[in-house]
Amino acid sequence: MKRAIVKYGDPVLRAKGKRIAEADAEIRALASDMLETMHAANGVGLAAQQIGEALQLTVLDISEVEDRPSTMKLNGKDVDPRSAMPLVLLNPELTLDEETEPGVEGCLSFPELSADIDRAVSVVAKAQTLDGETIKIEASGLLARALQHEVDHLNGILFIDRMSSASKASLGSRLKRLQKETQRG
Repeated sequence: MKRAIVKYGDPVLRAKGKRIAEADAEIRALASDMLETMHAANGVGLAAQQIGEALQLTVLDISEVEDRPSTMKLNGKDVDPRSAMPLVLLNPELTLDEETEPGVEGCLSFPELSADIDRAVSVVAKAQTLDGETIKIEASGLLARALQHEVDHLNGILFIDRMSSASKASLGSRLKRLQKETQRG
């Protein structure tokens, strides 16, 4: 079932998600709804907070993006990132590479806004699957960026928090307008 995406200004976007002990039927249904919602919005990632649930749950799917390549190792084995999509990750934890690079990011909770954000070039993510298996993902490219963006959401951090002050200043009036629209409901 497609859900409404929470927009900037809603306090749930600043909430740190609760850890998920096990993927019961409710969590599985939520993950399915999140995938449907993300795909309908043409997104590459969606955190539970973005549909109003403060949980450590995110979904990602970079398989449709042609112009921003990724690399991926799953549990130490090289895999084609497209064949591993979509990802449903519970309680993900990231280790970031020290090298960073700027790249354009947008967010489904900030319609029509984008900015260059500095992110680690590569990451290692440890997370649980819906089957309770612990997996390790080593990623670079768009997948690494998307993982960082989504894990930030799970911790109440928004991509605007990572913008340069110049970018934030140039988007200031649009951010205020979006926040007011959200608070009016």
